[in-house]
Amino acid sequence: MAKYRLVLLRHGEGAWNKENRFCSWVDQKLSSGGIKEARNCGKHLKVLGFEFDLVFTSVLSRSIQTAWLVLEEMDQEWVPIQSSWRLNERHYGALIGLNRAEMALNHGEEQVKIWRRSYDVTPPPITESHPYYQEIYNDRRYKCSDVSQDNLPRAESLKDVLDRLLPYWNEKIVPELKSGKMILISAHGNSSRALLKHVEGISDEDIINVTLPTGVPILLELDENLHPLGPHQFLGDQEAIQAAIKKVEDQGKVKPAEK
Repeated sequence: MAKYRLVLLRHGEGAWNKENRFCSWVDQKLSSGGIKEARNCGKHLKVLGFEFDLVFTSVLSRSIQTAWLVLEEMDQEWVPIQSSWRLNERHYGALIGLNRAEMALNHGEEQVKIWRRSYDVTPPPITESHPYYQEIYNDRRYKCSDVSQDNLPRAESLKDVLDRLLPYWNEKIVPELKSGKMILISAHGNSSRALLKHVEGISDEDIINVTLPTGVPILLELDENLHPLGPHQFLGDQEAIQAAIKKVEDQGKVKPAEK
């Protein structure tokens, strides 16, 4: 019997997900498909009988919007939401805005997979000449974060994501879990992967093969020491989920017509 249960969710599809671009810290709303994914997620969680006491999100709109839509479908709009940059997507540095398939064509599929999925490889850092630098670092949401703007990342490996996420997990989320609250974390592909790596003890080598589709809730069942009682569970139609995972994995491959 699980002592604690936690639902982890990668936000619904965003506009740049649909365009197969590295979105990272550029703020994006959900696409029409992403809105549908979030609503379907909420409907499914409601059917399964989940009742949340607290929701954590990043400070990016697609994460927050997903949480809103999920709670609306569950008739739980009143549930409090707390947001932190520490749950943000991985900072992809100079890769932000670039198309993954085009990158695979220019640099090779293996290099793109390493940039996207490896644990300790950091992409080239963003510089002030980057077309999205000012949009990110002049954004008001980071002027009220718990670190100065000078200390915000310019590029991150998955290890870096875990390093900035862990203080928030240990100091904010874990105490709420241990108080008995049922928690939903509406985050991103890489912040969710980092958290899964920590909670489940996934090795540095194996994390490269962990892929999370958008809009699919993940159930973690934990013992009193917050150790998993089993592997994480994707909730929903398993055949559709596997197809969605393959779709995400294929984003980093050269399109067949380009080979």
